[in-house]
Amino acid sequence: MTKQGPPQVGNNLDPWYDHYSERAGGLRASEVRALFAVASRPEVVSLAGGMPFVSALPQDLVINAMDRVMVEQGATALQYGSGQGVPLLREQILEVMALEGIQANADDVVVTTGSQHALELVSKLFLDPGDVVLSEGPSYVTALVIFKSYQAEVEHVPMDEHGLIPQALREHIARLKAAGKTMKFLYTIPSFHNPAGVTLSWERRLEILEIARSNNILVLEDNPYGLLYFDHPAPDAMRSVERDGVIYLGTFSKTLAPGFRVGWALAPHAIREKLVLANEAAVLSPSSFTQLVISQYLATADWKGQINTFRGVYEERKNAMLSALGEHLPGLSWTNPNGGFYVWLTLPEQLDSKAMLPRAVKELVAYTPGTAFFADGDGRQNMRLSFCYPTPENIRVGVRRLATVIRGELDLLDTFAGTGIRSTADTSRRFGAPPPDIS
Repeated sequence: MTKQGPPQVGNNLDPWYDHYSERAGGLRASEVRALFAVASRPEVVSLAGGMPFVSALPQDLVINAMDRVMVEQGATALQYGSGQGVPLLREQILEVMALEGIQANADDVVVTTGSQHALELVSKLFLDPGDVVLSEGPSYVTALVIFKSYQAEVEHVPMDEHGLIPQALREHIARLKAAGKTMKFLYTIPSFHNPAGVTLSWERRLEILEIARSNNILVLEDNPYGLLYFDHPAPDAMRSVERDGVIYLGTFSKTLAPGFRVGWALAPHAIREKLVLANEAAVLSPSSFTQLVISQYLATADWKGQINTFRGVYEERKNAMLSALGEHLPGLSWTNPNGGFYVWLTLPEQLDSKAMLPRAVKELVAYTPGTAFFADGDGRQNMRLSFCYPTPENIRVGVRRLATVIRGELDLLDTFAGTGIRSTADTSRRFGAPPPDIS
């Protein structure tokens, strides 16, 4: 029997439309991905995408690793491998995680095609239609796309400058329980959050783990940026104090290069078994070649020194962004991250970051609207600014162009609303300087 889809208005040009699963209806292009085509134009300063500055990675480090792999392990590198990942690399991943306080067994590590793939596998294992994922508000845009594709509901829990608010988490859990909802896991990016840039304090990490434990809720800790700190390290990972209730996701995309597409999940033993099966069902095995190249890199290069180089690159760019914001938009508020890639900026309440984006692109600057980071369409008063990829000079140019757009929008509103604010000085006073609006 043919499934009846929703009523159609006009003609659908896809002859297979009625054959798709219900789950396929949840697949949507993220607002970040939709920006790439425009933001990649050379005349546009893109403050939108979170692309690592891979040019800071000396080519000879990678080339030497590739050459040694092909000379010494070529037949293995070009062959199928284990669905769990190369054993030596899994041992080396333990050394990486130890920098954030994690003690683990290599047998509980599953290598994936980037941590994004691990996130998809976890969602596949746990989410049924109608289940609830608890998540910070705002949250990582593509995680929201994945949760929606598995027909889950996302419940955003407010944040402030210290990260997820424990009392708000308690209140949301109580309300969802009263409504009879099934909560499968809490998804969190505790260190140098994407998009907010804030870091969850150690005290809150412990409190949130206790809340999750007492309510039998799994914690999915996503940590791509944890080693990219500036002044001081982030607190140890949540997985460092909770083995059975946390799945930890890591990646080499930010500390080495995203093109290798190598990430991992550290999971409780029983979950690890199912992750391996899901990994094999999805990709059979992650790339042996890229795993062996990264393993060779970790064995022969000063990878800790290279991460420190990345820290310096990103800190310089962050400082350029904050300095430019202070010069050109002194009345607005924004977060001041101690690591990672992102600043979360709050606009005057009458502005809409999504509606304003086409005018920004016309002025040759791009950003990501705050709406991309909420499942419910919230975030119109916010935008994410990425400082990781543009040069410091381009960042300053981009922020100056952005300020022109914002002032132009306010002038336009003044003209039609009769609010009487005309000059730049008046506009700055009108902005005020409230605390950063993370919600």
